[in-house]
Amino acid sequence: MLGVVLFASAWTLRYWQAWLYVGIHTAAIGFNTAYFLRHDRALLQRRLRAGPGAEPASSQRTIQLATALCLLATLVLAGLDHRRSGPGMPAVIVFVADGVLVLGLLVVFATFRHNSYAGSTVEVVAGQTVAAAGPYARVRHPMYLGSALAFLATPAALGSTYAWLGAVPATLALVVRLVDEERLLRAQLPGYAAYCTRVRYRLVPGIW
Repeated sequence: MLGVVLFASAWTLRYWQAWLYVGIHTAAIGFNTAYFLRHDRALLQRRLRAGPGAEPASSQRTIQLATALCLLATLVLAGLDHRRSGPGMPAVIVFVADGVLVLGLLVVFATFRHNSYAGSTVEVVAGQTVAAAGPYARVRHPMYLGSALAFLATPAALGSTYAWLGAVPATLALVVRLVDEERLLRAQLPGYAAYCTRVRYRLVPGIW
């Protein structure tokens, strides 16, 4: 899907930034799938229920739809920007952005390792416990931190300035999703309120 959107928008396969971006995501998905097939198949099953239609709460369906549209706009804008002006950023900036992208994906992987209940939907399921180890010892929503890093790195990784018009709103939608999710966790997940008193920061260590 990433490749189709990017290369169709750019109307060329001569877009090395997009090839690298798609390659990084493909490698991450392949590694995560292989790792959790061996170590935590229940997590993979929970991750398969994804998208706005899978969300139990109407508020989260709206947030998920907005996020998906913003991310689609990010990719389309990057492709159109490349078609219009070609490489828009120095290669060194693209490589640094790809490094931030990889960092974000590693944070997401660490989140999955320490929380088997990190599903794609916002809900509390039977037997769920509070995750407090690993990245959860620093921030309450490390998966969103990793996703935010990946979202904000995407425009530069694709060599596009205009793509931030989609990436920034997508990141803000993550924040809205996080706040809405915390209301549910405080109300329905035993021990979560106490965990919030121990770990003060929601998303960015030392800031918020």
